Amino acid sequence: MTVGAREYHERTKHSPRSVREGSHGLNFDNKPRPYKEYVDLPARPLADRLRPPQQPALAAIAESTPDGEVPRADELDPDRTHNPDLETVTTLCYYAAGITKSIDRRGRSLLFRAAATTGALYHVDLYVVCGDLGEGDDPADGPTLEAGVYHFDPRTLSLDVLREGDYRGVLAAAAGDDGVAHAPFSIVTSSTWWRNAWKYEERTFRHAFWDSGTTIANLLAVAHALDYRAEVVTAFADRPVAELLGLHTEREAPLEIVPIGEGAPALLAGVTEPEPIDPEIEPLSPTEREFPLIHEAWAAGTLADGDEADSWRTDRPAGPIGTRDPGDGERIHLDPVDHETASSRPLCRTIERRGSCREYDREPISVRKLSTVLDRAVRGVPMDVRREDERNESADERASDPPLSFVDPYLIVNGVEGLDPGSYHYHPADAELERLQRGEFRSEAGHLALDQRLGADAAVCLYFLTDVDEIVDALGDRGYRAAQLEASLTAGRLYLATYAHRDLGGTGLTFYDDVVTDFFAPRAAGQTPTFLYTIGRPA
Repeated sequence: MTVGAREYHERTKHSPRSVREGSHGLNFDNKPRPYKEYVDLPARPLADRLRPPQQPALAAIAESTPDGEVPRADELDPDRTHNPDLETVTTLCYYAAGITKSIDRRGRSLLFRAAATTGALYHVDLYVVCGDLGEGDDPADGPTLEAGVYHFDPRTLSLDVLREGDYRGVLAAAAGDDGVAHAPFSIVTSSTWWRNAWKYEERTFRHAFWDSGTTIANLLAVAHALDYRAEVVTAFADRPVAELLGLHTEREAPLEIVPIGEGAPALLAGVTEPEPIDPEIEPLSPTEREFPLIHEAWAAGTLADGDEADSWRTDRPAGPIGTRDPGDGERIHLDPVDHETASSRPLCRTIERRGSCREYDREPISVRKLSTVLDRAVRGVPMDVRREDERNESADERASDPPLSFVDPYLIVNGVEGLDPGSYHYHPADAELERLQRGEFRSEAGHLALDQRLGADAAVCLYFLTDVDEIVDALGDRGYRAAQLEASLTAGRLYLATYAHRDLGGTGLTFYDDVVTDFFAPRAAGQTPTFLYTIGRPA
């Protein structure tokens, strides 16, 4: 049995009534551990291989690739000398999903990861599929990381060895994507459902893309800061990838592939199914519950093979899907700072500083800083979901593409110097806000955010909305994943752009779905929220 994206989204909406009647107590004695621990697998330590990315965070997140362009397949340079190595893998994994902060509270050490995730439950894992990477100081020593399939363990800062040998061809065949075929290595994200469902139950399928999106935002920024090509592949045959990683999809499923770098293509001829593996894993908690709706929603969007994946990504209508055209409201042009005068806080320090703000004061933030955060973060996501003729456009043609393909950003502004309070529709291609309503909406903002004070106190609440019916009609059930991911990856960049500024803080919040739609109607009629990000001055 499968449940399509439309039904899943409707069944997992929050309303004042559903939250009031559906709240459940949390059994902390049964809380799952936030790590995947294998039994008796060999591991490669990484601790002495970290290379902190020094590029300013605002510059790193603003690039779709190191040179600002997404290259076509015929633009890839197989002789490029900038080859990744074990240090590259270490830096990417650590600054995307590593433990970057420890806070002592009530006699316990609370460990926080590099990217924000719902409830700090950390259900997203990273896997590395690579050929031989790098060379040691002495070429006779061989590669710094041997070809294989690995799992990143943030607890020990090491790579668990799942398979030895070069399986990039298996991954590339499943994706049917040139970028994966040409990458020296790819990072695959996954979600372990129970680690999030312990608290959020069926909404975990949404959170899989919320939390992998914020993780990938870090991953892309670090890759670009290290001058590697990186983009997100959302289309691939799910079950072959799960089998390659040794995953049982009722429990843990692959979400996205992020190919890193470029080089000679992996050998695709004669690719055969790898031998099955079923590594033993430590139990997550004394009793692990299943939520069938999560797996059913995942299964509804699966793809069978690389040909189907390639057809899905290329056979789509032209232009944005699920968004709304601008209206005739008053336009306010935003004026971000240029790269020379922008904050120069390095990406590594920004990621280490990033938190999820727990309290705002109501001091206003500057319109210039808001403009800069929006300008750097809301630029579009380098995903594979685009038509074949769009993928083969020139650089100038690609630059004119709309920044967002599946979601619209709407704002409630309550505390920005130089910007009147009210609601707005943001048009990133024009760097303009279109005013929808005038007035201070602090009480409304708090109510929309599940009646949380953070929503009311924030200087700005930024909502991403999409039209699920339009998405599913055009892209099928897998399109729902792409829309959720575009919103969350953009929100992940908003986190980084926010924390690049010393006096700003931000956090994501949950929301009453239909109440948000009603607030932004009539512009948002037929749309539904996918992510809520707030920004302000930390108290």
